[in-house]
Amino acid sequence: MTSILPNIPNDPAELSQHYQLIEKAIEYIEANVQHQPELDEIASAVGLSGYHFQRLFTRWAGISPKRFIQFLTREHAKELLARSENLLDTTHQVGLSSLGRLHDLFVNTEAVTPGEFKSQGAGLTIRYGVHFTPFGKCLIAVTTRGICHLSFVQNSEGRSVDQLAAGWEQAEMIEDYHATAPLAARIFAAPNPDPAFERAGPPLGLHLRGTNFQIKVWEALLNIPLGTVTTYQQIAVQIGSPLAVRAVGTAVGHNPVAVLVPCHRVIRKAGEFGNYRYGAARKKALLAKEYITTGGAQAA
Repeated sequence: MTSILPNIPNDPAELSQHYQLIEKAIEYIEANVQHQPELDEIASAVGLSGYHFQRLFTRWAGISPKRFIQFLTREHAKELLARSENLLDTTHQVGLSSLGRLHDLFVNTEAVTPGEFKSQGAGLTIRYGVHFTPFGKCLIAVTTRGICHLSFVQNSEGRSVDQLAAGWEQAEMIEDYHATAPLAARIFAAPNPDPAFERAGPPLGLHLRGTNFQIKVWEALLNIPLGTVTTYQQIAVQIGSPLAVRAVGTAVGHNPVAVLVPCHRVIRKAGEFGNYRYGAARKKALLAKEYITTGGAQAA
């Protein structure tokens, strides 16, 4: 057993290191959820004592491992989906869909023009940086018109940068940590669930490169409130293409700005959480943290 301390630090780098343990635990819980693994079993799988693991997990996730196991079940996903459907219906009925609202952040979208899309970023300067977050390292990139890319680093930073550049082949790429650090701080700051909370700073702008259909899907994702989920079918209906469920799924999978365009909030109609570009465990971690933030669960 390692003697790693369970206290959650303020240092983003240490937070990211702790996330690796949390992700490993989530993967173990998910693989063994049918027999409801005990605390010591999960702790042993990640190399911690039961005491240290309980404290680390609860302080990071906001709920105990036992409650998190409940969150991973299909039954819970179905309940969350039913609750979300009612909330989304109410939100639309009272005219509060407010495109671009993300908790205490406003997000405005701007798509590249057809000419810019064809030119693959010619004439654009993109500044990027890698940052530590509570969900692991992420890569953020910006143009003068907004955030054009946000991804989680899964293998290597170099590969993540290569994937970014592949979408903007003709743009000038400049590594500039200081340009993107303030954005990372805003995006991953602890959210305030109070609707009266005064938003800090101007709206975040997104500069999106995609087809017209993809842009419609990504903008629809911005209407999914924190702590709720929707389905591919519901997104298809919302954008006026009820038969384009498969195409919606493809567009969701190609979302270039993770977290801000919350593709992690789309699950399967049958109550399965489904896959995620940055790993199923990270999707569940994002959803669980949001669910807890909105009061959906209490620490046990």
